[in-house]
Amino acid sequence: MPHSTASRPPPVGAPLAADDASPSQLLPEAVWRAQQQAHQERVSLWADPHLARASRGEKHPVYDFLFTYYSFRASWLRQWHPGPNVTLAGEAAREFLRWPEYHPTHAGVRLDLSSLPAKRRTSLIWMRDLLAATATRPPAFGCFGLHEWAMVYRQTPAEVRHNAYPLRFPPEELARIVESQPLRCTHFDAFRFFTAPARPLNKHQPTRDTLSEHEQRGCLHANMDLYKWASKLAPYTPSDLLADCFALAYDLRELDMRASPYDLAALGFPPIPIETPEGRMEYERHQRAFTTRGEPLRTRLIGLCETLLSA
Repeated sequence: MPHSTASRPPPVGAPLAADDASPSQLLPEAVWRAQQQAHQERVSLWADPHLARASRGEKHPVYDFLFTYYSFRASWLRQWHPGPNVTLAGEAAREFLRWPEYHPTHAGVRLDLSSLPAKRRTSLIWMRDLLAATATRPPAFGCFGLHEWAMVYRQTPAEVRHNAYPLRFPPEELARIVESQPLRCTHFDAFRFFTAPARPLNKHQPTRDTLSEHEQRGCLHANMDLYKWASKLAPYTPSDLLADCFALAYDLRELDMRASPYDLAALGFPPIPIETPEGRMEYERHQRAFTTRGEPLRTRLIGLCETLLSA
């Protein structure tokens, strides 16, 4: 979320903008400063270790995904935004005018919802419809995290993505495990990384064009992607919602890699042995809990889309 290079808008105290008649919560400077600090302290627990590793040129097979695949910088995650219909009082609120989405009013500084470009509104409609379709579709369980196994199925050791870490089984045994259980992946952005021999084994054949037809709320990656949608709505996304979505994605990523064929025990991630009945039961128990945790976040994101579209 780069800073705008546009010229600075008029200062706080300029004439009221057109949308100033809409209801708005007024936050005194002491209040929003406290919220800003609390947010930065919260996300620093995730962002600071990533930035420290990056400065040393170190890679992490579990957590880097959250900052590379989602392409939302750790520094952007640290930035606090109040969300729509909140006015920030005090001269210090002028710092938000570096983003073109904010404008000054007599009371302070707030997001200008009327400035949403037409192209972004089109993306918003698509996102809202995808989230709404996912929310109403019954959750499906029983995939047991086999997508990570399908991504290394019939690969040579040199082709394996995280080849700095050992696999828990030799290639032939790993292939036998994949072939002995049905693949039921519904998430296109996981399915597209399946190896070519693994794709025909999957019950579904999702494509980018049919994404909204397959996405369902029991899917780990559909729930991880709540963070993607929250980040794409920035800076309109209230930072507490953004952080809640990141926290869910963080915990889901740990489950994802613990259920994978990689042996990451040395990094503090004991495997969930989905190749056994007990491991599959454990995985599904976590999957159901995370599905429940994601539902109110999805609802809030749909509401945010509706707010932006109705402005």
